[in-house]
Amino acid sequence: MGAHRRKCDWCGSGTPIVRDMDPVNPEYQYWCEECARALIIKGDPIETYRELEGEPIYGRLLDEHCTLKRFYSFARA
Repeated sequence: MGAHRRKCDWCGSGTPIVRDMDPVNPEYQYWCEECARALIIKGDPIETYRELEGEPIYGRLLDEHCTLKRFYSFARA
């Protein structure tokens, strides 16, 4: 399935912007912007991730909403 056809693993409707490269549950790897934002606000951000849209959307969400000062890593292809 192409990335443009995949849906968010959590809500099942949004277009994924980020992939969790080290998921606790492998059924939840792909996250849309709204669900990814909710994870960050909840205090459970994705720590090792790959941006899917070619833009640093998830990185910007971390900058805007993350109050934790942990190390996050962008996974390279």
